[in-house]
Amino acid sequence: MASPRRINFIGEADTRLTDSSDKIEAKCTFDAYDWTKIDQSASYRLSEFLFKAERVMAEAYGVLVNTDEAGAVFVTNFRLLFLSGGSREVIALGTIPLATIEKFNKIVKDEVIDKRRNQEEAKKVIKQPSGTRQAEKTPTRRLLQVVGKDMRIIIFAFRPRTKQRRAVFVALSRWTRPARLWDLYAFSSGPSRCPATNPKVRLLNEYYRLLGMGSLRSSTSTVEHGSFKLSNDWLRITDVNASYDMCSTYPFALLVPKSIRDKDLLKACTFRARCRLPAISWCDKRTGAVLARSSQPLVGLMMNMRSNADENLVGALCTRLSSGKEGRSRKLYIADARPRKNALANGAMGGGSESSSNYFQSEIVFFGIDNIHAMRESLVRLRDYLDTHGTKSSDGMSSFLRNGGWTWGGGNLSSMSASVSTFGDSGWLIHIQNVLAGSAWIAARVALESASMLVHCSDGWDRTTQLVALASLLLDPYYRTIEGFQALVEKDWLAFGHPFSDRAGMPSFCGSGNIPLELSRHSSSPNISISTSLRQSSGPLTSQAAASSNTQHSNNYSPIFLQWVDCVSQLLRMYPFAFEFSSAFLVDFLDCVLSCRFGNFLCNSENEREKAGVFEACSCLWEHLNAMRVSEGSSHVHYNIFYKPSKHDGPLLPPAAALAPTLWPQFHLRWACPSETQPGEIEAQCRNMMEKYSELERAKEVAERFTREITMSVKSLTADLLNESHVSNSAVSLAKKASRQNTCIKRAIESLGYRVRVSANIDDNHTADIEDHPADLTQIITSSPTTETVGGGDIYDEKTDMFVSIAVAADDNDVPVNPTNRKCESLCPLRTRDGGCRWPNAGCARLRSQFVGLRADYDAFDRLSIQDSYFQPE
Repeated sequence: MASPRRINFIGEADTRLTDSSDKIEAKCTFDAYDWTKIDQSASYRLSEFLFKAERVMAEAYGVLVNTDEAGAVFVTNFRLLFLSGGSREVIALGTIPLATIEKFNKIVKDEVIDKRRNQEEAKKVIKQPSGTRQAEKTPTRRLLQVVGKDMRIIIFAFRPRTKQRRAVFVALSRWTRPARLWDLYAFSSGPSRCPATNPKVRLLNEYYRLLGMGSLRSSTSTVEHGSFKLSNDWLRITDVNASYDMCSTYPFALLVPKSIRDKDLLKACTFRARCRLPAISWCDKRTGAVLARSSQPLVGLMMNMRSNADENLVGALCTRLSSGKEGRSRKLYIADARPRKNALANGAMGGGSESSSNYFQSEIVFFGIDNIHAMRESLVRLRDYLDTHGTKSSDGMSSFLRNGGWTWGGGNLSSMSASVSTFGDSGWLIHIQNVLAGSAWIAARVALESASMLVHCSDGWDRTTQLVALASLLLDPYYRTIEGFQALVEKDWLAFGHPFSDRAGMPSFCGSGNIPLELSRHSSSPNISISTSLRQSSGPLTSQAAASSNTQHSNNYSPIFLQWVDCVSQLLRMYPFAFEFSSAFLVDFLDCVLSCRFGNFLCNSENEREKAGVFEACSCLWEHLNAMRVSEGSSHVHYNIFYKPSKHDGPLLPPAAALAPTLWPQFHLRWACPSETQPGEIEAQCRNMMEKYSELERAKEVAERFTREITMSVKSLTADLLNESHVSNSAVSLAKKASRQNTCIKRAIESLGYRVRVSANIDDNHTADIEDHPADLTQIITSSPTTETVGGGDIYDEKTDMFVSIAVAADDNDVPVNPTNRKCESLCPLRTRDGGCRWPNAGCARLRSQFVGLRADYDAFDRLSIQDSYFQPE
């Protein structure tokens, strides 16, 4: 849970250790500790890594015997925290959430082992004689053993004749098993920053998907107004349990056959244990086959009790097949997860199993899965065996195991066989195989025969949930995604009331406050306070029974959910391309569940969580896991790099020969033998390639973003250049137009017999003088439009599509005596005898008009021949 974070060593401590013992040098041999050299001046800054609302309750200096690491031990309201004295870092092995601690014990061990000279003498023990003087020479060791639900056994050593161990033990007794639900850290930390979706809303969305209405989305108002009662041709959603009056451990909404009325459901529930009537957990939208769950029927001691309502409800699960003209009813299998003898024994308490003669076209099958007590004992034996043969043994004296000694395996578990005898006769893998085989059989009957299935055990919330959830995972590819896995866990484990608080040994909403402060193993397991490895080592071990918590037992604790997640990891190993999530995701998910840091898995049912206000008061586990994946995206370790949904887009039906489970190294061996948890060579290479690919993708995104910026800059500059080019073209066009105007003016004037002289002034203004009668006529042509004119004319040029105006400066003389007028009148080559003009478009100068000018069609003018008018007789 706690990732290693760097701790700064400072002079002024945030929290200071209170005992008078010296700082222990980091990494030293347990046998050679010189407690007299311990310095108390060491201090640690805890504020940098403590979680929100996490407070330190006790602190001490000690040694983690598993690794010979010396440092500081802190007990907070959330976890037992161990910090290295040398590196000031969190040591993961010695840091464990309080809720994950199964039990803890005081142990006093005398000096018993002499230094081993070779591996042959590794188990020889020299017991020192008792006595006061001898005790002074070889003081006893104050040990504290902590056993976790996550397969670790750790031991801390404290200096003799101090109260450090006692302070840690008292703090653990107070905070490991709080008497009230609200004392858990999940309530102290508060809700998530980002509000999560209501679990009821998520349950309804999953029901909509099963009904084939996945496009519909539920909301809080839908739940409050009860407007979620939808149906298809076969099934419907009912609110008969909306107030949890019918069944306190069932969800508020149930999926039932459409033909069954609510009043019939109320009658049927009385025939099942704890009123857990048959309810549909999964359905096949193509064939109409359903996977239902319930508790055992109350058939009585003589196995002769019946219920018409229950029989009708179970019979309604067998909808008629659509194939064939007349159609036929599908077969119904009733799967009892218990051994047959256990089912018969429950008849003494009113329970039992169904009779196939009472249920139409049905068949009863017993899977022989043991109860919660057998599972608890099996996991305890497996944990002790791994701790004994692992490289990180909790027995500090068995260093020969850590160094690859002569004992079996030498601490290397990779060559272990899958047989149960190899693991100290724990039976854990046999239980895993039974659950896998039962789930595979259920999935095969539903997928291959289109048969309906009713699954139950005694109460219908332990083995039933394992089988139904695992079979759903095999049948539906959606549940093999991260989103679908969440929906599956919330539907079958949380909504249908698996008692997480009882199975984890945590207080529930209905608890009376007598919850044991410390869980021990089942009463059938002797020597509860001493691990197998410690028992094998030489020397007398005496268990401190001062705390009453060590004598208390909790028969309801059992690793049922852990076992189911282990089964999922086995399927992930068999079908590496079928799952979106990885084994690392399952480990982190299971650690979060065991830590009770989040509110999702508190209490025993949906009803209790709602009454306790867990959803509003606590953080959400799913939001936490999502936040872990956001930073790295698809390259995160939670994603399976081999996932290929198209390869397994249908049911997974593993053959019986493939159901040979092995140890789950990422979870079972991570503390006892960490080297075994490393990914395989191919996976490691793929991970490296994925990381490099992600780096290249990020570099590509940066390059593309830079390219887009450059492209936008180029487009902007191109637009500016086009604008400048347009302005330049306009200026050139105007200059050409002006040049054509000047040329036209020059030709027009020269056609009148005048000469044009162009000169430039100092200010670069050009002037044109018309020479012939300089005394009488001076025309100044400039580009300025402000020249005052008294006469003129427009010349239209069809080729250039413009008019050219010629302005003539007027003198003070009258128009009739204007020599220009006379010149124009006498010299015009197109003038006729009668005073007309042979140039149709000329509009030539008119005598005594308000201006004297010339409008000419220069194209027509150029086409005139020299014989046209110059040599015509008068």
